[in-house]
Amino acid sequence: MSKIEEVSELTIKGKAKLIGAAVQGALDEGEEALKILNTMIAAMGVVGEKFKNNEIFVPEMLIAAKAMKKGVEVLKPHLAEGASGSAGKAIIGTVAGDLHDIGKNLVVMMIESAGFEVIDLGVDVPAEKFVEAVRENPDTKIVGVSALLTTTMPAMKATVEALNAAEFRDKIKVMVGGAPINAEFAKEIGADAYTEDAASAAEMAKKLVA
Repeated sequence: MSKIEEVSELTIKGKAKLIGAAVQGALDEGEEALKILNTMIAAMGVVGEKFKNNEIFVPEMLIAAKAMKKGVEVLKPHLAEGASGSAGKAIIGTVAGDLHDIGKNLVVMMIESAGFEVIDLGVDVPAEKFVEAVRENPDTKIVGVSALLTTTMPAMKATVEALNAAEFRDKIKVMVGGAPINAEFAKEIGADAYTEDAASAAEMAKKLVA
């Protein structure tokens, strides 16, 4: 098995301890850093599919994303500036009043795995903080807004409305998600997209910026 195939397999299996050496080995064999990165992104795509088909669950997905992160750390110095976030910038946060971060963290990891540079605003994020973050990062392409309680759905609505009213609205795509959210609600509040899980969020983010 070539080193690059090994990188792919170790990503899928979530072998964080072994992946660094495999990535270094692939580099030593003369593989381009970007190709290795894309191999890991493709491997995470496989992981995402397995997750959607209920072949694996959240823990396995987190383990695979962690392995990818370790691999990227080895690659970083070899990647052309900006290539590691080659798909663009994404700003992600959980809305005001909501302290849930497991779902958001999964989305952050999957979107990073898809090649985005992610700015994670954390939890309990007021609408104006989302708007400010985009202003501070004018190259942002995706804003991900998460709510995991029915009681914080109005905060999501307020956040999307604030983003929709901002001068940069035509430059970004707004994605929403979380347990109580559905496509109908997303449409109603003026978001560009809704996805039901982290793997779909990463795919959707790629489609939106394509």
